[in-house]
Amino acid sequence: MPTKIRLQRHGKKGKPYFHIVVADGRAPRDGRFIERIGTYNPISNPATIEIDSEKAADWMMKGAQPTDTTRAILSYKGVLYRVHLNKGVAKGKLTQEQADAKFDLWMQEKSNKIDAKKANLASNKAKTLGSRLENEVKVNAARIEAKKQKEAEAMAAATAAASSSVVSNDEEAAPTEEGDAPAEA
Repeated sequence: MPTKIRLQRHGKKGKPYFHIVVADGRAPRDGRFIERIGTYNPISNPATIEIDSEKAADWMMKGAQPTDTTRAILSYKGVLYRVHLNKGVAKGKLTQEQADAKFDLWMQEKSNKIDAKKANLASNKAKTLGSRLENEVKVNAARIEAKKQKEAEAMAAATAAASSSVVSNDEEAAPTEEGDAPAEA
């Protein structure tokens, strides 16, 4: 029975969530499986991967073939490196202690890279948020200034209209008074 290590899709439309399973190669993608060895969530940044590396390495030593995506996930988590070192131990090229030391060193470097990426993402998010807030403050200040300018123009127009109506009332009133005055005389 040819076994495969592959992804089994779960989650709703547009929000995939995968189980990493060992399954018969002839079984459907989301169908029957032999053993579930982990999960993969590609939505989070960086992607969340939880895998039982001992089970995955054991299945690979038994001959299970990972699919392309699963191979990349296993490589990212160090399972393929662990299998490579175990094969070296089986051939007698190095001892188990040497293999464990190499693997621990690799895992430490990998975790440092992941932590650096998370810190970089957090700082970029903070910078983006700061710049967006700064732009919003500028836009709001421009809006307030435009509103004040508009109100000042409206006030000036109202004052000009009021003063011109007062002047025209005075001009209209003056001839009638003059015309009224001779009539009284």
